[in-house]
Amino acid sequence: MERLLSFLERSTERRLTRRRQEKEYEKNRKHTVLGEIWSWVDALIFAIFWVIIINQYLFQLFVIPSPSMVATLNVGDRVIVNKDSYGVELYPVGKKVLTDGRRVERDQIITFYNPEYDSKGPVFDILSQIIYMGTLTLVNIDRNDDGTPAERLYVKRAVGMGGDTIRFDRGNVLIEPSGTDGFQKEEDFRAENSLASGPHRSVESEYYPALESYGALMAYQEAGLEQYAPSYEINEYMKLQSSPYTYIFDRYAYEEARTKALSSFNPSDMALRSDASRYQNGIYVPEGYVLPLGDNRDNSRDGRYFGPVEESRVNGRVVGRFWPLSAVSSLMDNQ
Repeated sequence: MERLLSFLERSTERRLTRRRQEKEYEKNRKHTVLGEIWSWVDALIFAIFWVIIINQYLFQLFVIPSPSMVATLNVGDRVIVNKDSYGVELYPVGKKVLTDGRRVERDQIITFYNPEYDSKGPVFDILSQIIYMGTLTLVNIDRNDDGTPAERLYVKRAVGMGGDTIRFDRGNVLIEPSGTDGFQKEEDFRAENSLASGPHRSVESEYYPALESYGALMAYQEAGLEQYAPSYEINEYMKLQSSPYTYIFDRYAYEEARTKALSSFNPSDMALRSDASRYQNGIYVPEGYVLPLGDNRDNSRDGRYFGPVEESRVNGRVVGRFWPLSAVSSLMDNQ
């Protein structure tokens, strides 16, 4: 005990002596403009360094860029992403380690690297991420050709898990969970498993026949068979003109109708037959992958289009919202 007390006493004396010397030095040192500027720059660099470290390995701030998660998360909301949930990413967009026992769980809200992102090279990818993190999401130098911010990261809900098969019927999700035989409606599956009620539809189902006729008519046009297009398809399509949806409100359903029509024109085309059967059979999620979908199902670019995402590409888990101040909340209850 005496040795410990003696050690603490000597350590305290040395620390106090050093602090007194530093204060004396600062008092006698000549203060110049350049010196003051450098001192501020030095402090700023030090602060940015630690912000980047915290963002990379602990918590990352993220701005919601699109309406795909409305109303769970709205455009412009700022959220906190736990970067340690599924392993440690050694550097931005890099390899993950310490992933054992850290798996994505069904219904968690996740951020992941956009599978359709057009990379500008590894150096730029890493640099843009460092600047984005170091400025607390205020500066994003990664831009599309039209000047809009590029979506390097997506935020969606983990709906399909390894072994599941997911089908889409006029925008509605049907789930065949791993180890089961038969599809069930997503809302029934959610109710049975006490999952979040965030996912929702906003398009009225009565307009889907018109959209499907639009897809079929486009197939007739692509095949050079416009003159053979059935009048009932044309009449059904015309209903879109007097509807609230004068645009393709469900790209997936539109492409399904178009592909099935093209396949029926030429049954010997195996590529078309394979594409058509994919819509019928649904999307199978391999082990180690997740199928992410937006809560705003009718306005989301998600796994329906780019398929399952490997868990190693999942960046982190959204755990809370800190902006706007009126909506500060934990998001753990929404997953």
